[in-house]
This record gives sequence, structure tokens and C-alpha cells, in this order.
Amino acid sequence: MNLNSTRSLYAGADPVRARQVFQWTFVITLMIKMWLAAYFPMTGDEAFFYQWGVFPAWGYSDHPPMVGWLLFVLNSVSAHPLSLRFFTVLMWSLIALGLVDLLRRLAPYQDGAAYRLGTLFLLLPFTLLLNLVTTDTPLIFFIFLSGYCFIRGTMSDKLFWFFGAGIFLGGALLSKYFAGLLAIAYFVYLCRSRRGWLKLIIIAACSAPLFAITVAFNANNCWTNVMFNMINRNENTQFSFYTIGEYVLMMIYLITPWVFVKLLRSGGMMIQRGAIVVLFLVPFALFLFLSMEKTIGLHWVLGFMPFLFLFIGTTSNADDLRKYAKWTAWFAVPHFLFLAAIILLPTTMWKGYALHDDIVFHKEAPTIVNTLRRGLPADGAIMARAYTPAALLSYHAGEYWPTFGTGKFHARQDDLNVDFKNYAGKTIRIFDRRAINADELKPYFSTVTVHTIDADGVTFWYADGKDFNYEVYRERILKTIADRYYRIPSFLPLYGCQFLERYDIKRP
Repeated sequence: MNLNSTRSLYAGADPVRARQVFQWTFVITLMIKMWLAAYFPMTGDEAFFYQWGVFPAWGYSDHPPMVGWLLFVLNSVSAHPLSLRFFTVLMWSLIALGLVDLLRRLAPYQDGAAYRLGTLFLLLPFTLLLNLVTTDTPLIFFIFLSGYCFIRGTMSDKLFWFFGAGIFLGGALLSKYFAGLLAIAYFVYLCRSRRGWLKLIIIAACSAPLFAITVAFNANNCWTNVMFNMINRNENTQFSFYTIGEYVLMMIYLITPWVFVKLLRSGGMMIQRGAIVVLFLVPFALFLFLSMEKTIGLHWVLGFMPFLFLFIGTTSNADDLRKYAKWTAWFAVPHFLFLAAIILLPTTMWKGYALHDDIVFHKEAPTIVNTLRRGLPADGAIMARAYTPAALLSYHAGEYWPTFGTGKFHARQDDLNVDFKNYAGKTIRIFDRRAINADELKPYFSTVTVHTIDADGVTFWYADGKDFNYEVYRERILKTIADRYYRIPSFLPLYGCQFLERYDIKRP
């Protein structure tokens, strides 16, 4: 960065006032996040990943194991939502501190702008209000730590920072495979020089042993992560202008319109800030390419957002950063009020709205659990016909309730955890949020009776199936699952597959 031009860029910043505003914003946003984390209903995805923490392993059905390990630690304190979400609550605040530190190092003559950038980042709707614990939680944290080390390394040219970048990249790869986009960004930036190749080798050497854990798990467990991320979830994709537009609009929303305009106007400065820009531009460009055929999830891009805002901090003057923070605070207000309304308002207030049924189910899940347990035979088991209700009810029940049926391509942890042979001849109570057709279940039981549960005007269903016929279930359901989700490419060496071995099913 040019010293004289950058000094003039931040000339209007008052470091004392900016630091005070940042400190108060840090405390207030942390309190808001803790309140939301404590009282917002547990979501289906969180409940699903919670079970990973209850049963820690070297890997899981959809993703690498890091979130399971994190939840194992948090659950050892308490299963309360605040405990499970506590690291997520702290994470964005810690990243804001990291951004302040980086910008202070990039512009050591003016601290005020760094604190204003930190304030802006803390007020973004996704950093303030997205306090759910998912696979993205450790991914975002490790991506930032790796990127932080990478930026410090490019600033000082000291090799030990690239050791840190590699170790934390390994942690990110143990969280979610999107971390590979960060590795691509490192390659794009460093491959241009001989010393750059040395740094790449260091990063690769430090991250490879950690990534090897998930490779070994997959080779001994049906390549379940590969099947989910590369094959099963990508079937029937096709080119669509709609998904491209959806991605662009989502990015404008996340970045905020005013910061997005500033980003476009700062395009000419990207070359000067190459080490920062590559960390968000390469992943976002690759996501844009992927959006031509599939919908890009909002949470997919969050791990690379801090580097975009760091770039904005290096190209915006002090007054602009203050204005962006003020506008962003107002932008966050309706988002907060909406979440507060879900927490505080009785479920009856949502009648007539599309979210009513979902809100009732999530808030009344403990009551539904108690109802399902009534009158259940001593040898009976409770299951659900989809992973979301199965996971959410399991969380509130304090025990694992499997999914009955084929399910979908995601959340196939049952294939690793559950042995349906153990339920042969038993009664299974099957829950569903949709009406149950007894005829669909009769092939698997001697008798089937359907019942309903009413909660705040919403009807839920459950069926009692007696004398579970495992052999029929194996032929109709388990073999269908194997054929649909376990067509493992022949070039992948397979050293074990619990699902196929357990049910004596040949590799499709």
C-alpha cells in the first residue's frame, strides 16, 4: 500500500472515539447474540449435528468430523442451546478483533479506520444474528485463522506464518470441503514465483496430515463424504439463469448494497491488495461458476466474507466506514425483530402465516416427544420418516431416534449408526409431519394403526407398526438405499463399508 495516499484516505478518523464505539458495539452485539443463542428454538440441522457430538467419530455421513468434535466438547458442559452455540456466538466477535488487528497492521498510522471496520463487521446481519452451530462454524473460524496467517506471511515474508496457514487450512478441511477453495486461492497467488512454491509446499505439508484423517475415514466407510458432496447431491443439475441471478442477489444482500457499490468502485485497487483480494475473489468466482447449475447456499460463502470486508477497510475513507456501519445497523434491525418475534410471540400469533407450522413444530417438540412416548411398549422404538424431525425430536428426547424409510441424499448418518436387524419383531412408532398412509407401511408390519397429535391447531401424525418385518424392509428399503446412494466409483479403493456389510448387500 502507498503510505502517503493511504494516510490521506484515513485522515478524518478519530481513533479514540472509533475505539469507544467499537468496544460498546462489541459488548452489545455479544449480549444480543447470547440472548438469541439461548432462546431461539433448536433447528433440525443443529439437532442433526448435535448427534455427531453425542457419538464422536473420525468422520460422519455428509462432512468431515470437526463440528462433531466441537459439539462433543460443548455438550460435555451442557446440552442447552446456549452452550452448544457458544462458540458460534464468540466466533464472529473474535473474527472482528482479527480484522481490526490486520487493518491496524496494514495502516499503522491510523487506528480509527480499523475500529470502524470492526464495528461495521459486527453489525452485519449474518455476523449478528446467525448464531447456529453447524459444520460452517469451525469452517469459518479455521478459514479466517488460515487467511490471517497467510496475510501476515505476505506482509512479513516470514515462513513460519505459512506453517500456521497450512495447519489451520487442515483444520478447515476437517470441517468442510469448501476449504479447498481457500487452497486454490493460495495456489493462484503463490504459484507465480519460486519462493511462492516453497510457501505452497509448506502449506500443503502442514495441511495434508489433517486432511488424511478424512481420506482414511472415507476409504473405510463407503466414501460417504465423496458420495454426498460430489455425486448424490449433484444429480439432475442443469444450466439455469435463475440460480445465477439468485446467487448475485444473495451476495448483494450479504455484503449490503452500499458496501457492494463500494466494492465495484474499488475494482481498480484490487491488484494492489492482491494477497487479501485473492482470498475472497477466487472462491466467489468459483461459486459464481457453480451457480450456473445449482443453488449456492447462503452459508457456503460466509467463510470468505471477512477478507472482502478487510479489502473494503483498506479502500474506504473514515467517513464512509462510519456511514456504512450506521446504515448496516439500521439494516440489521428488522432481521433482529423478526427473530425476536419468533422467540417471544406465542405460536398462535403466527396463524395464517406460512411459517406457522414450522414454528409450532420447533417450539412444541418437547410436548410431541412426551406424547410419542405415552403407551409405547417396553420393546418399542420411535422413528421419523425424515431426518429433520428425527434429529429435532432426538435432541429433545435425549436419545437417538432413527429415520424410517429411504430418506434423501443428505443426512444419512443412520446408515452408519443404526442396525435395523435389531428391530425385527418389535413395535415401531413412526412420526411424520405429513399425513401417513397406513397402506404404505403395511408391508413392513403385521398391523399398522395411524394416530394424530394436535398442537396449536397443527396436526402431526404417527403410526404404530407391530412385528417389524426386517427381511421385507431389507429387500424394499435397504437395497433401494444401496442402489441409490452407494454406487461408489470403481476407481475409489474401498477398504470397508459398514452399511453394505451389515446388511449383506453387494456393492452396486
